[in-house]
Amino acid sequence: MPTFAGFTLSCAVLHLFSPLVWLLIACVLIQLCYLGYYVWPFARRPAELAADEPAPAAEEPISVLVCAHNELENLRRLLPLLLQQDYPVGYELIIVDDRSADDTFLYVQQLTQYYPHVRLVTVNRTPEGLSPKKYALTLGIKSARNSRLLFTDADCIPATNQWIRLMQRGFAAPADLVVGYSAYAPETSFLNKLIRFETLLSGAQYLSFAWRGHPYMGVGRNLAYTRAVFQSTKGFASHIRSLGGDDDLLVQDAVQQGARVVVVAEPAAQTLSEPASSWRAWWRQKRRHLAAGRSYRLADRVRIGNFIISNVLFYGISVALLFSRPDWVPLAAVWVVRTAAICATYGQLGRRLDDQLPVGMLPILDAVYFFYYLALGISLFLYRSLRWK
Repeated sequence: MPTFAGFTLSCAVLHLFSPLVWLLIACVLIQLCYLGYYVWPFARRPAELAADEPAPAAEEPISVLVCAHNELENLRRLLPLLLQQDYPVGYELIIVDDRSADDTFLYVQQLTQYYPHVRLVTVNRTPEGLSPKKYALTLGIKSARNSRLLFTDADCIPATNQWIRLMQRGFAAPADLVVGYSAYAPETSFLNKLIRFETLLSGAQYLSFAWRGHPYMGVGRNLAYTRAVFQSTKGFASHIRSLGGDDDLLVQDAVQQGARVVVVAEPAAQTLSEPASSWRAWWRQKRRHLAAGRSYRLADRVRIGNFIISNVLFYGISVALLFSRPDWVPLAAVWVVRTAAICATYGQLGRRLDDQLPVGMLPILDAVYFFYYLALGISLFLYRSLRWK
């Protein structure tokens, strides 16, 4: 009799809401699990060592690599900041001129005459069928004199003059690969806020997953690894013909080979980039990034996919429930809980990374982003051709 009573009670509870409402609740519970296990603890983690505190292990010389294709104006902004880095142990700065038609060669050549640690690698042509950037990076890495390698892009700048010092300290964990964070410069436009939200959301995933022991990607704008890691993966061999993936797919291969990964995400260890200035430019950029995800390990695709799908489903179901008046009250209650959770979590993460967005805009940016993400996924499924510079 108690068993029957319990079954009756369960049925009564299930009939309180429609199946769509229960599915909506399930989606939110999945998201809360991700936020509670990965993102919130990462955002609340203890501060890393400051630059003026003693290093946990002896610092070593490092090679900083920048690959540039027609990036003269960006290099004029970036290279002086790299030359001002406070790293007494020593570093070399390798600029890979990748088929530039501007005066990149002349500018860097002049710098080499005044700064002995600046070196220039020139790429005149890329072998047919190979990714231009990966080929250029390979030549730069082969020319590096140090075993530790630190990467950024020509359109980035280091947040402080302690960038090299703090990023290379990650190797003392010990680690073979150091994943950093790269923010976008804030502007007033809605597109800028959306790009920065997407960057924060991506950071919430790849940084917190790596922190929890599940590394799956990094960003080439702020990434470091050893020469041994590059050799263990045979460089970019497994994806040399794919345009994207010089960062995340290399991390995938490195983890497969047993590389130890550590996160360095203090604001002083970050780089800053200029965001895309148009929706079209951002669309192309995101298509390229999403295309690389098809090559991720199955476990990573499931882990990321559960989070993305639960968010996309949440918005799809919410739209459907708007047409069912009896479900408006539970719909509103679920929205209140989820909105409070993402505002608290992403707000805390933004403060921790010093990449804050207006808290009141987070629910709006979240909704726009996931509808945009859905459109990107459909576009990538229907049209698979990608373009590079």
